[in-house]
Amino acid sequence: MAAFLCVYLLGMLESLTDRMGQALRNLRGVGKLTEDNMAEALKEVRTALLSADVHFKVARQFVEDVRQAAMGQEVLKSVTPGQQIIKIINDELAKLLGEGTTGLADKKPLRIMMVGLHGSGKTTTSAKLAKRLMKDGYKPALIACDVYRPAAIDQLETLAKQIEVPCYTDRTSQDVPKIGRTGWDWAKEQERNLIIFDTAGRLQIDEDLIGEIKKLKDKIVPDEVLLVADSALGQEAVNVAKHFHEAVNLTGIVLTKLDGDARGGAALSMKAITGVPIKFMGTGEKTDDFDIFHPDRMAQRILGMGDVVSLVEKAQETIDEEEAERLAKKMQSNEFNLEDMLAQMRQVKKMGNLGGLMKMMPGMNGIEIGDREETQMRRTEAIILSMTPTERQTPRLLNASRRKRIADGSGVEVKDVNQLIKQFQQMQKMMKMMRGSKGKKMMKKMQSMGGMPGMGGGCGGLPGMGGGGLPRF
Repeated sequence: MAAFLCVYLLGMLESLTDRMGQALRNLRGVGKLTEDNMAEALKEVRTALLSADVHFKVARQFVEDVRQAAMGQEVLKSVTPGQQIIKIINDELAKLLGEGTTGLADKKPLRIMMVGLHGSGKTTTSAKLAKRLMKDGYKPALIACDVYRPAAIDQLETLAKQIEVPCYTDRTSQDVPKIGRTGWDWAKEQERNLIIFDTAGRLQIDEDLIGEIKKLKDKIVPDEVLLVADSALGQEAVNVAKHFHEAVNLTGIVLTKLDGDARGGAALSMKAITGVPIKFMGTGEKTDDFDIFHPDRMAQRILGMGDVVSLVEKAQETIDEEEAERLAKKMQSNEFNLEDMLAQMRQVKKMGNLGGLMKMMPGMNGIEIGDREETQMRRTEAIILSMTPTERQTPRLLNASRRKRIADGSGVEVKDVNQLIKQFQQMQKMMKMMRGSKGKKMMKKMQSMGGMPGMGGGCGGLPGMGGGGLPRF
């Protein structure tokens, strides 16, 4: 990870949101956790859960579980009382969400029926799941069982072509159970060992919807029934999960749209009420934006602690290691130039939406990254591309006349070019700082916090995100 990103992350690594920290101040100096000295902290825990869209009954029970787990515990000398109770809260959350990761049934062929409300993202999720499981050696086929929305069939066909997977459709029939069974037989003829059935949804749960998916289930006998649920469902998540589970006996839940503002409280509510494990989560619009669900990471997200581990894993999947290593060496030798900055920006863009990446960082829940920031990033790229190779490699050559030419060539004002040069110079100063004693102290601080998996000794891998507060290019 680039040196200046390390600086940024070190500054943002907070244990909980500011409000939680405020509530924990009254625990300073206590030797044992009691109901009296924890009262204010637990009140804020409950408020934090409710603001993250956790169902009020679940939040109430969770606070009681934390109280029971913490009561009478001696405060360790190596940590503060606040840190100790945060650890308890995080552990209890992870336990409630389901310890460890939960996979699908280990069999081939594997039949999966996707269910959920209209607009939850079932069709896109069906394609994402197919692409994900291809990495595990499966040969998937998609079956279009949503006969009420013609666009759903078209969408599934389009997605199937994108991921190069066969798709069965029947636009002449309204008999969903028959379409499902015929599609199953067709998939077997195609020698497919993963069959995913995309079903219809409704704006709300009704008897027709439940009756249809029951009949389809009886006909295709799925090994997995996955509820696709919008992570922003909030308090309604409990009712949705409960009704579907009672109707078709869910085997798992897939949370979608976690790249948005939702902090994942719906996950906690659905898992607590139904007992059904959350298996996957959608984190964006692209077919690659799909991950295995990790309870411990979602616990951190619900409490506003970010998800640095997932951020690092995403970097490892998309970043060119040789290129990252080359750039890291240039930083260490003080040879980093605007051409390198452009290369780093392009590496970041490979990782996906900037707003989604920021939400993985501790302390970033309240900061919005929208079209303005994405536009700024494209503008910066245009400015650098308007320079000659020599200018990019030797920024000190950029005098007033050159900057005017670059501004005209990239369609911006001279002040925009000046701002970019200023930011680049700030980055150089930060890299110089990281090579000094202050930088070594920061790295020691990182190691004392347990480090970050995948970062290595030099924080290596994820390229430039700016430094000092919200990244700006």
